[in-house]
Amino acid sequence: MGEIKHIEQQFELISAIKANNERALQKLYIENFYKTEQYILKNNGTMPQAKDTYQEAFITVWRNIKDGKFVPENETAVQGYLYQIAKYKWLDFLRSSRYKKTTPFEPLENNKDMAISETIDTETETKRKQTMLAFEKLGTECKKLLTDFYYNKKSMREIASQFEIEEASARNKKYRCINKLRELTLSPTKS
Repeated sequence: MGEIKHIEQQFELISAIKANNERALQKLYIENFYKTEQYILKNNGTMPQAKDTYQEAFITVWRNIKDGKFVPENETAVQGYLYQIAKYKWLDFLRSSRYKKTTPFEPLENNKDMAISETIDTETETKRKQTMLAFEKLGTECKKLLTDFYYNKKSMREIASQFEIEEASARNKKYRCINKLRELTLSPTKS
């Protein structure tokens, strides 16, 4: 019963965002900034970069909610969605040539920071490989759906049409596919 109440609160939050309710937007912004800031600061970022990345992510979430591209699936869906988008934006920045050009040359005495950076790179690469291996174990439909959504940037409406199902069913299918992928990634020995 509590979970249903929390999901209803998520739908209320989404309605408030769609209505541009200033208090709801401000509350969402303030309550979720710290987690993103800490992630970026721990991963070679500065405070101004954390603020910029978070603002970009917040605007993306706001637009996606206004355009009906996001439906909450649990009691912290909006907050988790905001954090994930900020995290991906930061990872994209770290991989970009802009980051490589603006990163100053570090003297060798600073090898502790370099070791931390290499550890992050190694962990990221390991996770990427695990995810790709897990992706190969997914069924054909899940592979197609996730590729179309994340790589080909197709809308849920287009994907639903392709699979000849309702848009809500396509969203549920995507959710199940992501959970299956997560499960396979966390348990790489399972087939």
